[in-house]
This record gives sequence, structure tokens and C-alpha cells, in this order.
Amino acid sequence: MTAVLLAVDESKVSAGPLGLLVVILMVVATIFLIKNMNQRLKRLPRDFPEPRRQDPSTTKPPQDRTPDDGTP
Repeated sequence: MTAVLLAVDESKVSAGPLGLLVVILMVVATIFLIKNMNQRLKRLPRDFPEPRRQDPSTTKPPQDRTPDDGTP
């Protein structure tokens, strides 16, 4: 195995065209994802309505549930 490693000249080894293609595809995919994210963020309203809070004295406890004490 070391004979194979010694036969390869490290100064002539590069990533090659396949590595370049992968990097370019990742950059293009990232650009499309950022554009899509910006479009979705623009559709959101600027201010969200405040959630309605219920008065605890008017809410009824659920009748069909049993207390969870660990028994089946």
C-alpha cells in the first residue's frame, strides 16, 4: 500500500472536474434555497395578532379524562 502512495505525486493531485461540479451545484442549490426563503418571509404578516387569553374562572375541566396517577 505504501508503494501506491509513494507513486502518486502530491503536487499533481487535484480535486478534478467532478469536485468543481459538486461545488457549483451546491452553490446553485443554496442560491435557490435563499431566494425561496426570502419569498416565504415576505408573505408573512409584519405583526401577528395577540393570542386570546381565556379567563381561568370560566374554563371547565375536561369531564371525560381520568387523572393521570399511573393506573391504566
